Amino acid sequence: MAVAKVVIDVAAAAIDSLFDYEIPENLEGSVQPGVRVIVPFGPRKVMGFVTELTNGSQFESLKEIISVMDHTPVLTNELLDLSKWLQEETLCYRISAMQAMLPAAFKAKYKKEVWLLADEDELPDVWKIAAEGREVFPFEELEKHQIPASQVTRMVQEGLIDVKYSVKGKNRIKKDTYIELAVGEHELLLAIEDLGSQAKKQRLILEFFSKKPQPILLNDLIKKLQTTKSPIDQLIDKRILKRVKKEVYRDPYQKNTTERTKPLSLTEQQQSAIEPIHTSIDEKRHEVFLLHGVTGSGKTEIYLQSIQRVMDEGKEAIVLVPEISLTPQMVTRFKERFGGEVAVLHSALSQGEKYDEWRKIQRKEVSVVVGARSAVFAPFENLGIIIIDEEHETSYKQEDYPKYHAREVAKYRGRVHQCPVVLGSATPTLESYARASKDVYTLLELKDRVNDQDLPRIEIVDMRTELEKGNRSMFSESLTEKIQDRLDKNEQIVLLLNRRGYSSFVMCRECGETIQCEHCDISMTYHQRQHKLKCHYCNAERGMPKTCPNCESDAIRFFGTGTQKVEEALKTQFEKARVIRMDVDTTSRKGAHEKLLGQFGRGEADILLGTQMIAKGLDFKNVTLVGVIAADSMLHLPDFRASERSFQLLTQVSGRAGRHELPGEVVVQTYTPDHYSVVLASEYDFEGFFQREMNFRKQVGYPPYYFMVLINLSHENHVQVNQMANELANELAKNLSQESILLGPTPSPMLRIKDRYRYQCMIKYKRKEEVDYALRSVLEHFKKEVNQNKLQMTIDFDPYYFM
Repeated sequence: MAVAKVVIDVAAAAIDSLFDYEIPENLEGSVQPGVRVIVPFGPRKVMGFVTELTNGSQFESLKEIISVMDHTPVLTNELLDLSKWLQEETLCYRISAMQAMLPAAFKAKYKKEVWLLADEDELPDVWKIAAEGREVFPFEELEKHQIPASQVTRMVQEGLIDVKYSVKGKNRIKKDTYIELAVGEHELLLAIEDLGSQAKKQRLILEFFSKKPQPILLNDLIKKLQTTKSPIDQLIDKRILKRVKKEVYRDPYQKNTTERTKPLSLTEQQQSAIEPIHTSIDEKRHEVFLLHGVTGSGKTEIYLQSIQRVMDEGKEAIVLVPEISLTPQMVTRFKERFGGEVAVLHSALSQGEKYDEWRKIQRKEVSVVVGARSAVFAPFENLGIIIIDEEHETSYKQEDYPKYHAREVAKYRGRVHQCPVVLGSATPTLESYARASKDVYTLLELKDRVNDQDLPRIEIVDMRTELEKGNRSMFSESLTEKIQDRLDKNEQIVLLLNRRGYSSFVMCRECGETIQCEHCDISMTYHQRQHKLKCHYCNAERGMPKTCPNCESDAIRFFGTGTQKVEEALKTQFEKARVIRMDVDTTSRKGAHEKLLGQFGRGEADILLGTQMIAKGLDFKNVTLVGVIAADSMLHLPDFRASERSFQLLTQVSGRAGRHELPGEVVVQTYTPDHYSVVLASEYDFEGFFQREMNFRKQVGYPPYYFMVLINLSHENHVQVNQMANELANELAKNLSQESILLGPTPSPMLRIKDRYRYQCMIKYKRKEEVDYALRSVLEHFKKEVNQNKLQMTIDFDPYYFM
């Protein structure tokens, strides 16, 4: 008996295992590991992934697989193994791991279609009947004519047909209508002769095809010959021409195709950094490199030339870039070097565009993928290198299940493919730099900028002194002078503020009441354009009150500084300055990010004001001044990485100035000018910061000296979640050794989000096996409450987010 082991598409603890299904005779050869199948599960039909095939089962009677959704696997054998590793590593459900590897289009409903790739003469008679002269027809026609699945699979493998999913809704497979000849050259000439004198347009069209007998887009033909659809339809009715639907990829970057760039000659520093990477590629040896290079030191050129080395060997490359710096500038650099060999995957693409880009990879039509976090799962089977740019970025860690870190997945795939993994950053994480210091990773350094330009000078301004001088503006005297100077010289300015919205919170000056979200324990943020208060955690909205809800005073005011408020202040203080604001609110529409950066790049604005998204990956020749409005905004968060993140952000944003001929300058405004992360960032002293921060981490037992795992519980009842949190801590304590440290239970820093109360426990540990055992016992202990949806429990290894 042929049996398939299937992972069911239901994310629940009780169902998180493999189920055996019998493969019926008509599906033999079509059911293979990595394909999706429809199976009976209880009273319903569900989708599942086949993980392996066996010749028997421990169970006597098995249900049969109903049908196959794919005729080529959507998950390779390597990705199936990776999903198992991900399940064990992050304690997630296997189905969650598998879904994370595929574009969202695979989670939608499909209309299955057959596309004929061969001439009709090459098809068996029953296929001709099913097709009814159509080049694309519903898959159900094959089932109606009882064509066996094994024959379908064989014909897909022989390239005679293709089976595709047209996704219901917005993301259908995109098809364009082409017009092509339905007759030979001789018949075409006869048809032209037979046309009457009235059929001028038909004659024009046929004469066009006699000179250029290739298929042409219907719309192009109409434009070119200045005709209408009517004469074309008449020629189709006469069977001289035919209408053909052809699949086209949605390519959001098509318009960016420009001349291909050539490799640049490398500096001595770049050459000595690239050689060990090339050796690892040539020797087919897995090694993790940490490329530590100052901003503007030419890391991207090292990536490009290493990828070329891999492609010359017929292998493939994955390049991960943080979502925030996956700018059109970055994509263009790869497209210009490798042309059509590049697929791009990131959140700004529509579902259909993502689906098409993924299919290019699956069909081996490209060799390079540039993308955000999830591109690490690209279904390549012959990987030669994985590169993670800005490796310190927190967006490489997924906050939903599976809570994986792209760096760890890249290292796992690097071991499987025996290829190098390159981590690049001007400000690597302490964990990565510590590993490089201990030779776990190989450290490669670029200490100078490519053009020998000095790094911009950083001036720290103490905003307390500004207040003493009576300056109530959000711009210090120094920053005001420098902005005016650059405006006079027609140079450009980048201003960073790490907040969006108009102001941070709204408070009554009479009674001190702040307006809180009704569903979360957090103050709401005022957004001026909509004149509304919004919660950035649950998206609740309410109108801005005219009086205080507590004491009814009208002394209700905005406090804090948001990007909208800074924009307003700029327009007041520098009337003629043209300002572009970039934050989540202004870049939420598709293409907005690209449009705004394009305007700034063309010099249509003087000042680019934005949140973190402008700190990285931007390279504009005319930017000579960078201002950081509130450098402290990250320093006072309840997070042991706050100093590290501040240092990284200040260093990164400083790197946007003076990248070309014009020298750059940076002004950092802060209320804590003596804080070591601010001082050392102003001196570009990464080594000094590393030593200082490592001493602090060692004293308090934080990573990289310990690993950490955060367990969060949430429940609608405050008393119950408190009791369960104590139960959780007792259960963990039973199974942990002396070298692990258990902290908590304690209420989360934000006790309530979306009307659920939240408690947490933290474990600091040295050995993962021991913690895994303790956590599995906890999952078992609370299984009933979790299955009943009363309790939500999340387990987060190496957490980045503690709120």
